[in-house]
Amino acid sequence: MLSTASPEGAHAPTPAATPAVLNVEHSVNARRWSWREGADNPTTNRLGAALAQQLGIPEIVGRLLAMRGVSPEHAPHFLAPTLRALMPDPSCLTDMDKAAARMAQAVQAGETIGIFGDYDVDGACASAVLAAFFEQLGCSVLTHIPDRMTEGYGPNLPALEALVAQGAKLLVCVDCGTASADILNQLAGKVDVVVLDHHKSEDALPAILATVNPNRADCSSGLGHICAAALSFLATVATRRTLRENGFFNANHPQPDLRPLLDLVALATVCDVMPLQGVNRLFVAEGLKVMAARQRVGVAALLEIAGVSKAPDAFSCGFALGPRINAGGRIAEAALGLRLLRCPDVHEAKQMAERLDAVNRRRQDVEADILDRAMEQAAEQKDAGHGVILLAGKDWHPGVVGIVAGRIKERFNRPALVGAQQEDGSIKGSGRSVAGLDLGTVIIAARQAGLLKTGGGHAMAAGFSLHADRLAEFHSFLDTRLPQAAELPPTVDLTIDAVVAVTGATAELATDMAALAPFGAGNPEPLIALPNVHIVRTDRIGRDSNTLRVLIRASNGSRLKALLFKADNNPLAVVLEDATRPALHLAGYLRAESWNGRTDATFFVQDVARA
Repeated sequence: MLSTASPEGAHAPTPAATPAVLNVEHSVNARRWSWREGADNPTTNRLGAALAQQLGIPEIVGRLLAMRGVSPEHAPHFLAPTLRALMPDPSCLTDMDKAAARMAQAVQAGETIGIFGDYDVDGACASAVLAAFFEQLGCSVLTHIPDRMTEGYGPNLPALEALVAQGAKLLVCVDCGTASADILNQLAGKVDVVVLDHHKSEDALPAILATVNPNRADCSSGLGHICAAALSFLATVATRRTLRENGFFNANHPQPDLRPLLDLVALATVCDVMPLQGVNRLFVAEGLKVMAARQRVGVAALLEIAGVSKAPDAFSCGFALGPRINAGGRIAEAALGLRLLRCPDVHEAKQMAERLDAVNRRRQDVEADILDRAMEQAAEQKDAGHGVILLAGKDWHPGVVGIVAGRIKERFNRPALVGAQQEDGSIKGSGRSVAGLDLGTVIIAARQAGLLKTGGGHAMAAGFSLHADRLAEFHSFLDTRLPQAAELPPTVDLTIDAVVAVTGATAELATDMAALAPFGAGNPEPLIALPNVHIVRTDRIGRDSNTLRVLIRASNGSRLKALLFKADNNPLAVVLEDATRPALHLAGYLRAESWNGRTDATFFVQDVARA
């Protein structure tokens, strides 16, 4: 029924290579199906069985935990993370105590606080976390999200000075600022500045009150994997503690409950693709519970406009909420997402959610206009021997180049950077990398070498700007600094957790595996393979008939429903709809879905191979 060992008849593993799952070396998507690390290892199976016995969980869940490297001592906290067990002490972060002391002082003095955030989901959520906290404690809050087109990324002096002119006595820069010493140092003597950021920087830190960044060289917190919204939440924890120590809380100033802020932290953690392990897993698990209550008016409005009727999960955050909030910062009003997250009025929130939904549809059109041309150019560069793909276009919208870079990375399994050429001859762009290749560090090195005007970011994502006449030189620098990129295979293996007979693909199994949720970066949803599937019927469904519904017959006569999204021009759909009904192997996700009081299993197809 279910196996995590090599299929019968496969050759024995050798040191050089492990047999492909179900012998699929080249699927319809041109991918090899390989076992997740440890899936075909007897030691993993023994550890999984021990975990299952120790925790009283199904054996499949124990094996999946073992394959993800979850130890027996950490397994209980993985399955049921709690704030008490996993919440770090904010003081472990360099400069956090100084930041908390100054923020507590602002609260006690009733000062106006200015918050400058980045224009993505993380920046909007981090800003909303701080704004909600300070306003609950009686402070006036001013916020600013920079316009991507006219202001660019990071703090800028006119915006910061405008916040000061409006009365801000303390400025907090969130999801930016670490690499902005040249800007922030000009505020010395005018206003106190705190930075809450997680971006890498090898430059000198700003000469300000506090720079709280787990990725600064002298921070030993071990929290380099958290996003800015999580960092902002920890700052509220530290500030509340300081206020409590100062005797601030009483009948007139009750101590605020911080747990309702975790929906914003969960949303940002998922959308900034942080690994869902440890404290991040805690924040997302707890935050999704908060989000399910739909108490935040703006989030509830966005869930409704996105058609999320069930309890939201990590997928809802990453594919329904995140793109809509991001759309404002990409091609429309930069602050619209933050305004929605802070909005207390149901009617106004609905209007803003509708606007963001419309903007997101426009963003998709803009992206589609660029994508075909970008893919053609990317293929030419790959064929020419470039390990790193670097593209730029004169009529490309700078708000979507990061998304296009991500699509190219996925298509070619190469680090990809895409830029938009400006009227002044400069190019502004974004890059996305593959696992194991640190793009952010290379971008910083290129800036320090004088190739770029600006540049920085994470291992997996970065931003940059340069003059157009240095594009070829920059491309050569990237290829030289990331030589491993040229050796990458054209596609990434599809990683399979288990092989399951159709008769075993039940709602009960799906429910058991869902115990490992929330799924995302660092904790992938279990991907299973169904061998020798026989399809009895296919239908096109949905508003645009772009979803393929597949009915699969099991050997015992039972049936399983499968779905393939984005079926138009999809090679998988061609094979699934083949009237000759060939025997197929399917790879995908098994999920339990409830409707009208009944729970059934649905299989979401990710790849297909001929049996």
